[in-house]
Amino acid sequence: MTFKLILLSITAMRNKFSSSYINLITYCCSLGLALYVLNFALTFHNVWPTLGITTRHDLSVEIAAIIFLVSIYTWRMGRLSSGKITLLAVLLTLMALARYLEVTAPALFGRRINLYWDAQYIPHVTEMMVKAASPFQIIVFSAGGIISLFVIYILLRLSLLRIIDALGHSVLRRGITICMGLLIVGYTMGHIDQPIHTLKYYSLPLTKTYWEQAEFISSVLAQDANEVLPDTDPLGSFDLPLLKNSDVIVHFFESYGATAYDNPFIANKIQKSKSNFTSAIKSTGRYVVSGFISPPTFGGNSWLSHASFMTGLDVRHLSTYDLMVTQDRPTLADRFKSIGYRSVALMPGMKTEWPEGSFYGFDRIYGEKELDYRGPDFGWWRIPDQYSLAKISKLEIDKINRQPLFLFFTTITPHMPFRPTPPYQPDWSQITSDAPFENNMVKTSLNMAPDWTNLQPAYADTLAYTFDYLTGYLQLYANKNITWIILGDHQPPSSVSGKDVRWDVPVHIISGNQTIIKSLIGKGFIEGLEPSDAPIDTMHQLPVTLLQIFSGS
Repeated sequence: MTFKLILLSITAMRNKFSSSYINLITYCCSLGLALYVLNFALTFHNVWPTLGITTRHDLSVEIAAIIFLVSIYTWRMGRLSSGKITLLAVLLTLMALARYLEVTAPALFGRRINLYWDAQYIPHVTEMMVKAASPFQIIVFSAGGIISLFVIYILLRLSLLRIIDALGHSVLRRGITICMGLLIVGYTMGHIDQPIHTLKYYSLPLTKTYWEQAEFISSVLAQDANEVLPDTDPLGSFDLPLLKNSDVIVHFFESYGATAYDNPFIANKIQKSKSNFTSAIKSTGRYVVSGFISPPTFGGNSWLSHASFMTGLDVRHLSTYDLMVTQDRPTLADRFKSIGYRSVALMPGMKTEWPEGSFYGFDRIYGEKELDYRGPDFGWWRIPDQYSLAKISKLEIDKINRQPLFLFFTTITPHMPFRPTPPYQPDWSQITSDAPFENNMVKTSLNMAPDWTNLQPAYADTLAYTFDYLTGYLQLYANKNITWIILGDHQPPSSVSGKDVRWDVPVHIISGNQTIIKSLIGKGFIEGLEPSDAPIDTMHQLPVTLLQIFSGS
């Protein structure tokens, strides 16, 4: 009997020890998982070029600092209240969202977020996305976003609760505090000149990024702008005799970048349309030369390129642009008006008033309202570029006994998300009517919704569409004396162009004047539609080069 009692006691003790051991392992694993979740929330990276995320197992000094401070608070003041835990979980959720925007924006657009400038366009971008997406997509996306944020909040709050529970035990609190302190010291040591480069183990702190953003916003609001524009006039004064009163069209081809040539899939898909365009140029007695130039922007902010070309100034920042349009400076529109040209802007994407447009000095600006398009809407931008070109021809180019025309045309059809792409209408007399397309053409086009996971096919289609209507227009106006400058404003967003690609954009110049063509070739342009690899100019220097050539100097 005594032996049995001893055996039962040993068995009970072993079971108790085994149960405690398992509980200890479970507790440590859950604590480790909580620490991992919190660290991951502020250190994840983008899976380029998607909306997905992954980990590179970086360390977050911010999470280390937060846990360190919570530990000190617990030691001095006791356990955090439920309200404070909720507040901290909400803060971490917002930081995780900010981290997502920080790492995803470069993958999609090729640049980091600028809170001051980008926030101003959120309503317009949202309106565009709502127009481009179906109601089902909007509902799914909105619900998915709300649910995702809620799940993130729950995970972060549960992780905080596990760590706070551990901090209630003095031994664990000491261990966690020492570990977090060492992580903070390790990050700090990385900023000191010493042989161990510890910073490579840490993710860039989110607070540092947004502190810089706050400083920028503060300086702007305080009007501490350090932008200085040169007093000189880069455009100079030229008579432009070689133009011989030719109409001049500056045709900004939206999102037309070097990707159209560097990416084999896109290049192959638009090759036929480009070949037809080349044939139309030759058959109408014209010539074309091409090159690459360096624009001031990437993936968006087209007006920086427009302003750089129209003024000869290097307008790389929105603050520079905002300052410039408040000043009285000569533009290309002014230059051409001074030698007897009528200066007109064709801007079908302009849906509202454009007060700063007066800076450029155009005689007339045609926006969405003035173009009076009555056909079917093709996405947010509504108006097909072919219609815009046909309409401006009726309003300006077809006039009899008129001045030569300087036309500034900013296209919108090749704008992200590139769908639905309008059909090309070979009957140019029909395109400006109230029924510009046959029903089957419209139905086919509108059924082609954008695939947000792969925008390259849609991008290629919209490039091909542009070359198709340009081909038709040159054939329609075979005898018109036109000097046509076709250039990209920027590369398409990184989700289309690729990761770490060059910024260069193509420029094509079409003319029937061989003297102009030979002079352009002398400046580095290549005959035909295929540019050489290296850029031959910058966006702001190109107009100066062209004015010199047109003047015969």
